[in-house]
Amino acid sequence: MLKLVIILLLAGILVSLACGFVFFYQDKGRSKRVLYALGVRITLAVLMMACVVYGLMTGELTIQAPWL
Repeated sequence: MLKLVIILLLAGILVSLACGFVFFYQDKGRSKRVLYALGVRITLAVLMMACVVYGLMTGELTIQAPWL
């Protein structure tokens, strides 16, 4: 379940990035939609980091790197 939430948050970040790109070129700096897209992207990134930390702390997510 937590992995699905992380994937959905990542998809939301990518959508917000694409929207910011489109707003940047459509508005040519005359509106604040780019800043709103940036705020949404930062919020989603913070939520995703919180989910990853929660998953690592509870053991639902594990690190499978061979050097650890």
